Amino acid sequence: MILAGDEASLYLQATLMRVWSVVGQTPLVKCDAGRSKTHFYGALNLATGQETVMRTQQMNGAVSALFLLKLLQVYPDQPILLLWDRAKWHQGPLVKALLNAHPRLEIFFFPPASPDLNPQEHVWKATREAVSHNHAQAKLDALADRFEQHLTTTSFPCSLLDLHGYSALCAMFN
Repeated sequence: MILAGDEASLYLQATLMRVWSVVGQTPLVKCDAGRSKTHFYGALNLATGQETVMRTQQMNGAVSALFLLKLLQVYPDQPILLLWDRAKWHQGPLVKALLNAHPRLEIFFFPPASPDLNPQEHVWKATREAVSHNHAQAKLDALADRFEQHLTTTSFPCSLLDLHGYSALCAMFN
């Protein structure tokens, strides 16, 4: 199983994007003066386009290890290759201990400063456009629920594997 993983932060404050409106009727987007936020760990299955997601209040080594355990539970009988960025919390002692205890999970790190290579970034972008841009939610929990629901109910096709012939290679072994 090849997965691409990443984290994203969701703020109650709406982000703006262009929108159609009637001439002379400027759309209004309410702004939240606070900086309330929550975080999401996500992993995109590059073969199916399905997302595994975990909401959290922190991003650190302990939470990263919990997310890796979740991936092991979601794919209980398969070797997993996780493509991940080089965030410091992805390489701490808890993550290393978990990897040593579960050799069927391997991590391949993207080159430094290369978010454009990570398909999970496209998932965050699509979900923000669908849920958090120009939103009118008054409560962070409600916005986060919508964000998570979009992630878990939407398929995010990824052409990365097809570009490199992975799908054809897998078909040879089925």
